[in-house]
Amino acid sequence: MKKVVVGLSGGVDSSTAAAILHNQGYEVIGLTLWLMKGKGQCCSEGMIDAASICEQLGVPHHVVDMRDVFQTNIVDYLVAGYSSGITPLPCSQCNKTVKFGPMLQYARETLGCDRIATGHYARIRYNEATGRYELLRAIDRNKDQSYFLYDLSQDLLAGTVFPLGEMQKSDTRRIASEYNLKTADKPESQDLCLVEANGSMRAFLDKYLAPKQGDIVDMDGKVLGQHDGVHHYTIGQRKGLGIAAAEPLYVIALDAVNNKVIVGDRTKATQPECNVNRVNWLAIAEPASPIRAEVQIRYRSHPVPVTVIPLENSRVRLVFDEPQFSITPGQAAVWYEGEKVLGGGIIEQFSDS
Repeated sequence: MKKVVVGLSGGVDSSTAAAILHNQGYEVIGLTLWLMKGKGQCCSEGMIDAASICEQLGVPHHVVDMRDVFQTNIVDYLVAGYSSGITPLPCSQCNKTVKFGPMLQYARETLGCDRIATGHYARIRYNEATGRYELLRAIDRNKDQSYFLYDLSQDLLAGTVFPLGEMQKSDTRRIASEYNLKTADKPESQDLCLVEANGSMRAFLDKYLAPKQGDIVDMDGKVLGQHDGVHHYTIGQRKGLGIAAAEPLYVIALDAVNNKVIVGDRTKATQPECNVNRVNWLAIAEPASPIRAEVQIRYRSHPVPVTVIPLENSRVRLVFDEPQFSITPGQAAVWYEGEKVLGGGIIEQFSDS
């Protein structure tokens, strides 16, 4: 019998993934990573629901305490990023360093299993011509999570199954109801787990970063208002500036060194290109020359045409066909060829290099 370790958060997606594999004849082992205390999935509440699903399916359930790893790789990473004036994306970092990597290692070393599964909406296939595993968008484009999974290695892709990748979200709910899973009607998580647990990103950051009043200035350095910490702002932000102006103003830069929030009109928050570091190539090896692709610079953005120019030290420059609004350092840029993820990385702080 084929064995698979299923990551269970306590939500409907991972629960249904486990039930599908169990019904297909897999020997399913449930695994929940304890990331933090509090409300929401991946917390105390989620572990209880995950245990109940395993009991219902009649499969074993393991819990691995990952709170220290989560604190170091996600919480400390976020706090350091926000304090330096960037807006980090925790999900891709969490998927690689906290979830998929440790899950597959635990499966191999402790459970004698070389395959893991999760409830993510994405697809994986092996390309015999290239000898590489490819990450593809989910069939349900509204739920597609490939953007957050761009940093998975070939080894992780080879050892991972996404049972929901070929399904619509409505199918997931229907199947969960057919299996009478207790999570079938459980509300979806609407935010980052840290936001869900703390009420807001601001509330989370305020636990770690003290208020530090400074100036909100325009491009010429004229003081327009005051702020209580650059970590409360992000590039492209319009609301919550507390400034009366003749035209809408947007955050165009965060100067953490001088504790200034710099604002301007929409055109000033638009850039023709950006640099990306910590690049991971998936479907193809790193190219020697520029390639054409479509890129997403945030999760919900539409893919736009781009030229990807390889640089040294796992970096690329993205040159957009049309200048893009609100390119945010710390967020992921992920480039595609159709439904296939070619690569991705983290947007750098803007400079002349």
